[in-house]
Amino acid sequence: MKHLGTKTIETRRLVLRRFTLSDAEPMYRNWASDPEVTRYLLWPAHESEEETKGILKGWIAAYEKPEKYEWCIELKEIGEAIGSIGVVMVNEKVQSMEVGYCLSCDYWHKGIMSEALSAVVEYLTNEVGARRIQARCDTRNPYSAKVMEKCGLKYEGTAIQAEWNNSGAGDVACYGLVVGPVVAEEPEETLEPEMKNRKSLKQDAKMRSQTRRSSMSESLQN
Repeated sequence: MKHLGTKTIETRRLVLRRFTLSDAEPMYRNWASDPEVTRYLLWPAHESEEETKGILKGWIAAYEKPEKYEWCIELKEIGEAIGSIGVVMVNEKVQSMEVGYCLSCDYWHKGIMSEALSAVVEYLTNEVGARRIQARCDTRNPYSAKVMEKCGLKYEGTAIQAEWNNSGAGDVACYGLVVGPVVAEEPEETLEPEMKNRKSLKQDAKMRSQTRRSSMSESLQN
């Protein structure tokens, strides 16, 4: 993959861009402080705008790294941050990226999250070169699953009681999208040097044993 970082992406209704400190107030007000938004998330609702600002400072500092993908979802109509979407896990070996997102409940069921996720999936696959995009959600949050399905991700299974979030232990539904042909490669030899030596010694001992048996057979015949 060729990491390009959090570049601005524009859709019909949205601007997906980097966060700035000025987004702290709308982020706190619109979604980060809302227990309804964070009900099935791993992080608790923020207790103050200062807490939100602290999170943003970390994200903004990380934008220097091309591997950092964290977009502010800005609604063009109001010019304000209403949610976030970003890459929460990267597996370079299989060129896989996991996406996570959240949105102000005032804008649920309007196709906004699907519009944002679709744009991010297109960017990560076409420009960054990810071969696999994955996402997951608590099974008690079916609307999030519908967003994934709408954006082309396929249901791959459910991990039972696999995660603890703000609603307690829950089952996790996993979704994925693979771009291009599936490549099956033979696994590389990963034996440690000591294990290789043991294997070699066993082979040598076996050969010596076979040689001794052959010599004894020849002596008896003679």
